[in-house]
Amino acid sequence: MPRQYPPEFRRRALRLLNEAPPDYETEFEAIRQVASTLGVSTEALRKWRRSSEIDAGERPGMTTLEHAELRRLKKENAELRRANEILKAASGFFRRGTRPPHGEMIAFIDLVKDRFGVEATCRVLNTTDSGFITARGYRAAKTRPPSARRRSDELLGTEIARLHKANYGVYGVRKMHRAMLRKGWLLGRDQTGRIMRDLGLRGVKRGTKVFTTHADPAGMRPTDLVERRFVADAPCRLWVADITYVRTWSGFAYVAFVTDVFSRKIVGFNVASTLKADILPLQALDMAAFAAGGDLTGLTHHSDHGSNYMSLVYTDRIVELSATPSTGTVGDSYDNALAEAVNGLYKTELIRRRGPWRTVEQVELATLEWVWWWNNERLHGELNYRTPEEVEAQHYADLESPSLATASHGKP
Repeated sequence: MPRQYPPEFRRRALRLLNEAPPDYETEFEAIRQVASTLGVSTEALRKWRRSSEIDAGERPGMTTLEHAELRRLKKENAELRRANEILKAASGFFRRGTRPPHGEMIAFIDLVKDRFGVEATCRVLNTTDSGFITARGYRAAKTRPPSARRRSDELLGTEIARLHKANYGVYGVRKMHRAMLRKGWLLGRDQTGRIMRDLGLRGVKRGTKVFTTHADPAGMRPTDLVERRFVADAPCRLWVADITYVRTWSGFAYVAFVTDVFSRKIVGFNVASTLKADILPLQALDMAAFAAGGDLTGLTHHSDHGSNYMSLVYTDRIVELSATPSTGTVGDSYDNALAEAVNGLYKTELIRRRGPWRTVEQVELATLEWVWWWNNERLHGELNYRTPEEVEAQHYADLESPSLATASHGKP
């Protein structure tokens, strides 16, 4: 780094140079002699001489004041350019119009401090309407030990991330809060939501409805025995059935579900590459009937007007099982809303999140895993955040112990 000489020393050096004996052959000889006497470099003294001549108007060039003004303007321009870059990098913080959370400010400074510096970043952002942390506050935050809340959030965040992934990544704040409580963790719903936001976790949103029902206008139709009242007082009293489809690289995979209204349990399902009644929906019905013991006396089977469910082979099988068939009105999905909801959740929670799908067999295996999760681990808001298996087990336990059967369906 060049040595800085005080102005008084420079003026003295120039005075000695002006008073030097005239017997020097050249100006350079005089400059070298005076510089040697004062202990400065020859080039430095030469520049001081030229600068003084320009300031006095004896030589053309930029004066000392002009040089100082130019340096000031360059420095100011560089600072403005850096401030503009800082504001551009931080624009995401101020779109909301409020002061960013403390943790976000610390993380932002960590991200840009090697590029802009801590002081410059804090100084520029403190001038905004929202305000920002000071450089001193940043250093204090980096050196102080983690707070109890931060340690708690880190511990809970690890478990929340694990549970969210284990449940197909579909849980929102309410179900994640219930899932954590079931695992023995004590935390509030707002705390769960805050940690999920910090981790970038969120629940899934349902997509748009695609209608796949094609009624047979010439077929006989059973009456609607449900009339949109999707409630039952026990298992095997009301089943709803419907079909959906999945696009694969090798063609369409068609999926049929049979759901028990009492517990929301999927009691039967089938995946096939065809919509034929004796292959797709009939096998799902047979699976459900086998699990129920084969006798469906007292059960109402409700479906839409799809030609698969109105086919002779399917309706004869319902009668053979001693069940009562029921269908909604034509073109009204609300008349089979529960089955439509199961299809929608299947698409949202599994198909759209894990696609694209290559083969029907791949869809079938994934559906098998999803149905097990749906029945045994997924928390259902309609069941007071319990699983279908828990609801059925509680029902049968209440039947065996009448004195304990004081809780109605839907309450813990």
